[in-house]
Amino acid sequence: MNLFFPIRSIALVFAMALLPACGDGEQQNASSELSKEEDSMVANDTHAGGEGRNRLASEKSPYLLQHADNPVDWYPWGEEAFAEAARQDKPIFLSIGYSTCHWCHVMEHESFENAEVARLLNDAFVCVKVDREERPDIDNIYMAVCQMMTGRGGWPLTIIMTPDRRPFFAGTYIPGAAMLGFVPRVKQMWAAERAKLVDESERVTQALAQSTQTALGEALGQNELNAAYSQLASRFDAQHGGFGDRPKFPTPHNLLFLLRRWSHKRDAQSLEMVEKTLQGMRNGGMYDHVGFGFHRYSTDNRWFLPHFEKMLYDQAMLAMAYTEAWQATGKDAYRSTTDEIFTYVLRDMTDARGGFYSAEDADSDGEEGKFYLWSETELREVLGDADAAIVSAAWGVVPGGNYAEEASGEKSDRNILYRARSLDESAAALQLSRKELEEKLESFRQRLFDVRESRIHPGKDDKILADWNGLMIAALARAARAFDNPGYAERAAAAARFIMTEMSAPDGGLSHRYRAGSADITAMVDDYAFVVWGLLELYETTFEQKYLEAAIRYSEYAHRNFWDDASGGYFFTSINGEALLIRQKEVYDGAVPSGNSVFALNLIRIGRITADPKWEQRARDIGRAFQSQIARGPSAFTLMMSAVDFQIGPSFEVVIAANEPRDAQIMTRALGRAYLPRKVVVFRFDDNIARIAPYTREQKPLDGKPTAYVCRNYACELPTNDPEEMMRLLGSP
Repeated sequence: MNLFFPIRSIALVFAMALLPACGDGEQQNASSELSKEEDSMVANDTHAGGEGRNRLASEKSPYLLQHADNPVDWYPWGEEAFAEAARQDKPIFLSIGYSTCHWCHVMEHESFENAEVARLLNDAFVCVKVDREERPDIDNIYMAVCQMMTGRGGWPLTIIMTPDRRPFFAGTYIPGAAMLGFVPRVKQMWAAERAKLVDESERVTQALAQSTQTALGEALGQNELNAAYSQLASRFDAQHGGFGDRPKFPTPHNLLFLLRRWSHKRDAQSLEMVEKTLQGMRNGGMYDHVGFGFHRYSTDNRWFLPHFEKMLYDQAMLAMAYTEAWQATGKDAYRSTTDEIFTYVLRDMTDARGGFYSAEDADSDGEEGKFYLWSETELREVLGDADAAIVSAAWGVVPGGNYAEEASGEKSDRNILYRARSLDESAAALQLSRKELEEKLESFRQRLFDVRESRIHPGKDDKILADWNGLMIAALARAARAFDNPGYAERAAAAARFIMTEMSAPDGGLSHRYRAGSADITAMVDDYAFVVWGLLELYETTFEQKYLEAAIRYSEYAHRNFWDDASGGYFFTSINGEALLIRQKEVYDGAVPSGNSVFALNLIRIGRITADPKWEQRARDIGRAFQSQIARGPSAFTLMMSAVDFQIGPSFEVVIAANEPRDAQIMTRALGRAYLPRKVVVFRFDDNIARIAPYTREQKPLDGKPTAYVCRNYACELPTNDPEEMMRLLGSP
C-alpha cells in the first residue's frame, strides 16, 4: 500500500513528534518536556464527570480511569462523542493506549495533564480515549491505518478523524512541546483545507477496506512449513537466542512451531534455536529473578534491558513453551521456570473469584523499572557484605550500576539482576557446589523479595479478559498434565468456571471484559478461540466431558457469528457487534497468536476427537482464506503453521477406556510427560462420550482394566492395558 503522508504540508513541522512508542512497536529513545511553568499548570475546568473530572470517571477500564482527572474533556468511544463532533463540526482526536504502557504515561504527563495543551485539544477537537485491551477491534483498525500511513506503529496511538470516524492523520507518541504547535495547525487546516483532509480520509478508508479482502486459495502445506522454518533460521541470533536484532520479543509461538518441527524431523538446529532462546530469556534481565515472571520484551539484543511491564498473555504463552521444552528434553530448568511463572501469576495476578488479571505496569513512583532495580549498597544493607558479594557475582551486580549501560545514557548506581554467567561458572568462581549456590541464591532471593514488597508497587490492571484468561487456562492445564500437578488443574478449572458463569452473555456467547462486579463488551473472535483452546486442554487434563462440550458449543457459536461465508476465515468482530469502519479479519501471529490461527488448531483437534469431517474442513478453509498472505512470509504465522503441521501429521487419536476417571491416571500420566504435539485424547468412562464421538461406543475397558486404543487417522492398533506399549505405539521412547 503506497499511501502518502496525509498532512504533507505540516509534516516537517512535527516530524520529530512522530517517534516510535511503547508496546509492540519500536522503543522510544527520545523525549521532549514542556517548560516547568507549563508543566505545573493546574486545570480549573469542570467536566461532565463531576468537578475536576471528565466523562471517563464513570468507566470501568483502569486505563480510562487513569485519565479521568485530566483537564482534557475526554469522551469514551461511543455515539455521544460522534454526535457531539458532528454538532460542533470538529474532528475527533482519538488516543488509544493501555494502563501499563510507559509512553502512554509520558504523553499523559506532558500533554493531557497540561492545562494549555488540554485547552488547545478541547478547542480544536472532540477528544476520545480508548483502552486497546478492552477494544482490540478499534485498536486493530486504527493501528493498521497508522502502519499504512507512517510505516510504523505503537502505543500511545494518535488518530485524527472526521466525525464519521474516517482517519486523516495517524501517529504514535507526540511530545508535549510539539503538541502546542501541532494542534492549532490541524485546527487551521480543518477550517481552511477541509476538502483535502476529507478526501484523504476517504482514500485511507478505501485502502484499508481493500487491504482486508481475502479470497480462497490453495490449502496450506509442506511448502509453507519449510519456508517458515527457513525464514526463522535465517533470522536466528546464534549468540543470544531469539530472532532478529533489537528490540527482541518473546514470540513463544515461534518456539512451539520449532519444537514441532524438531519432533518430526529430528533436526538439531530446530531444538537448538528453541533452547538458546529459552535459556537467554530466562538468564537475562527480561526475567524477574526476585519475584518471577517475564517482562514484556528486551530493548537490546541480549535479553538484558527489559521494558518492565508484565503481561498475562506473555506468562501464559511462555509457560507453554517452557513446559513443552521440558517434555521434549527433560531438563529441569524448563520445569522450574514454568513453576516460577505460575508462582508469580497465582500470587500476584489471580482474582479471588478465579479469573486472572491483565497486566502490571512498567512504572512505579513515576519511574520505569524502579521497583525492580537494586544498588550494591542496598544489597549489602539487606544481605550483609559476604552474601551480597555472592549475589553480585551470580546476578551481575556492579558498584557503579549496570542499568546505565543501555538506559539512554542515564547515570545510575542501580542494577538489573540477571545471570551474568552460568550457575556452574558462578559456583566455580565462588568455590561452591552448584547445589550450594542454588540453595544460597534461593535464600537470598526470598530476603530480597520480602524487602521489595515494601516498595511502591507498579500499578496493576485488574480487569479480567476472556481471551487472555483462555491462554492461561491452557497453560496451567498443559503443565498440570506434564508435571502431574493437580493444583494447576484446579486453578485452570476455577478460571474456566469464572468465564463460563460470570462472563457469559444472554445469547450463549461470552463477554470480553469483567471488572468491578460486571461483565461487558461483546466478545471478539480471540475470546472464543483462546477460551476454546483452554477448555480443550482442560478436558484432556481433568477428563471432565463438560469442558469438551463447552469447547464445541463456543466453536459453533463462533462459526455462526464470525465466519465469512464468502471468503472463509473468521472476522474479528461478531455479526451482531458494533458497526466499525471496516470488519477486519486478522491472521498475523503477533504478541499473541491470531484467533484464526488458534481456531485452525482447535478445529483440527475437535475434528479428530469427534471424527466429524466438517471441523477439519473449516480448519482447511481458514488456511485457504489467508493462503496468499501467508505464502509471502510464513514465519509471521507460526501458530497457523503448527495447525498445518498437525493436519499433515503423522497424528494420533488415543481413546482411554476405563470404568472411572481415577483408573485412567496410569495411562494419562505417561501421556502427560511425553512430548506428543500431534495427538488428541478421548476419555470413555460411559456411553455419554458417544454422543460426541460415536466411534468410541465399542471401545471399552478390557478385562475391567484401563485400556488404551491408539489410532492413526481412525485406524486403530490392538488395544492395550500396558502404558509402555501405548507409548511405543505412539512412537515415544
